[in-house]
Amino acid sequence: MPLFAFGLNHQTAPLDVRERVVFHAEQVTQALRDLVDRRPVSEAAIISTCNRTEVYCTTAEPRTAIDWMADYHRMKPSQIQPYLYELPQARAVKHAFRVASGLDSMVLGEPQILGQFKGAVRSAEEAGTLGWMLNKLFQRTFSVAKTVRSETDIGASTVSMAAAAVRLAERIYPSIGEQSMLFIGAGEMIELSATHFAAHHPRKMTFANRTQARAQHLADRFFGHVIPLNDIGAQLPLYDIVVSCTASPLPIIGKGLMESALKVRKHRPMLMFDLAVPRDIETEVAALDDAFLYTVDDLGQIAREGMDQRQNAVAQAEVIIENQVSDFLHWLDNRELVPTIRALRDTAERARRHELERAQRSLAKGADPQQVIDELSRALTNKFMHPPSHALNHAAEDERDELSALISRLYQIQRPE
Repeated sequence: MPLFAFGLNHQTAPLDVRERVVFHAEQVTQALRDLVDRRPVSEAAIISTCNRTEVYCTTAEPRTAIDWMADYHRMKPSQIQPYLYELPQARAVKHAFRVASGLDSMVLGEPQILGQFKGAVRSAEEAGTLGWMLNKLFQRTFSVAKTVRSETDIGASTVSMAAAAVRLAERIYPSIGEQSMLFIGAGEMIELSATHFAAHHPRKMTFANRTQARAQHLADRFFGHVIPLNDIGAQLPLYDIVVSCTASPLPIIGKGLMESALKVRKHRPMLMFDLAVPRDIETEVAALDDAFLYTVDDLGQIAREGMDQRQNAVAQAEVIIENQVSDFLHWLDNRELVPTIRALRDTAERARRHELERAQRSLAKGADPQQVIDELSRALTNKFMHPPSHALNHAAEDERDELSALISRLYQIQRPE
């Protein structure tokens, strides 16, 4: 089946659409099985991050896979169609290479996407939906991304979301070292954010997470504190900066909770970074006078500042990717010929065994070995030459020249002028 990819990302869909089609980590394996079981899809993998949701699959009926994604998220196809990109085989390969290399990220050159690709492969393996084509595609994707990063400066001076949050905080507060911070969640993005903020020595760093052991791990690393997730409401007024990134399907901090917290703080401002998709903080919080709320899209805009400096690296990366796409597609084309080549060799092998057995019987009866060898070679020659000779003798008049040229090419025959 042909390769096909589709999805939406930060360039094609606003945040309120992206958060509706997120596949949470614990959902991906079952979702993949559901797709392959219910639709004419033989292989599938899902990449779902705060910036993109994409499905890579092998199918002869792409529309059914797109309809499945809408149905899975209880949406009508018309609700996501305006934001979708649909990528048939060659474009799907190029897109995968560009995404893994950081060329399609909100933050140019950011490295986290490669780990997310590898996570998608693990989920597909667990679901049993990773076949030879997707496995080969993703292994080549990892290789291309490595080449791009080692042979270009695409990742040089990359400003991550976490670094962008620090930059913004520095614009608002005279000193981060005087602020208390609350981190909600314990995933990769929270760890990265905590690392960047910790370098500025905040007055206090506190971690809250559904699994307290993971929060404790981060607290130990950054010499911070841990509070239960259920205590956020009571302790929220104690913090000047909040960074949240969880997998919760519903907001953790609502407008009412923030209004109460700001009242306790006597309207001292709070800076809030919501890096989750779906969002952890209700959008209405942004309308409060003393709350400064920034989403993942807001930080992406800040992180893109200075991108022009890396355009030369982008051009170099695009050349590498174009060459790798051509090479991969050539491999796919050759792969499609494998059944024909195997059948041709099987036919030849059957003819060889048949004539060999006949020759062995003649030798067993005492026939002259030289004569047996001569007959064996003649018989094999006749069998191998019969199909092309028969095709030429029975070809229609308008086929003869083309067939003759093809046979001359196959057998490397110098045709007479």
